[in-house]
Amino acid sequence: MKHLIDKTEDLENCLKRDNLRIIGLPEDHDKRKCRDIILQEIIQENCPDILEQEGKVEIERIHRSNPVLNPQLTTPRNIIAKFKNYQTKGKILQAAKKKSFRYHGTTVRITEDLAASILKDQKAWNMIFWKARELGLQPRINYPAKLTIFLQGKLWSFNKIKEFQEFVKKRPYLNRKFDVQSQNSREPSKER
Repeated sequence: MKHLIDKTEDLENCLKRDNLRIIGLPEDHDKRKCRDIILQEIIQENCPDILEQEGKVEIERIHRSNPVLNPQLTTPRNIIAKFKNYQTKGKILQAAKKKSFRYHGTTVRITEDLAASILKDQKAWNMIFWKARELGLQPRINYPAKLTIFLQGKLWSFNKIKEFQEFVKKRPYLNRKFDVQSQNSREPSKER
């Protein structure tokens, strides 16, 4: 069963390979302009060099995500854009990682469009990630949900939070900085 679930998640992520998710763009912008024009303007405003190299960015389709089940939630729905060219999507994503994007004064986040289960697994690393960043360990969360840190001239990778906790326990100088006991209480019940 676990093997089939993993295969399904992998297939879902392969289908979303060409997608970008735009977070934080107010929905009233949709009433004034077409979404693909809005995306072109976001790219022009934040990374015009991509448009100079590529010309007009070709988008296969662009739409808002499904409505949120909670009607009291006032955040706008995400926009999902499927690009015709994977390399163009990659360039935009790299530019979005270097600086925050803006559109007419509104800050928007651009991320990869991943399966919900992958996002949940990546989110489990958040506290460790921010603490590692604070300590200057240059953390990265790689696909699917793998933490890498740079420590003492060496790159270390961890697939599970338990692996990281064992690593920290063997190093007293890190053990004091990462509160391993409190992390155990926050760790998600499902592990890969």
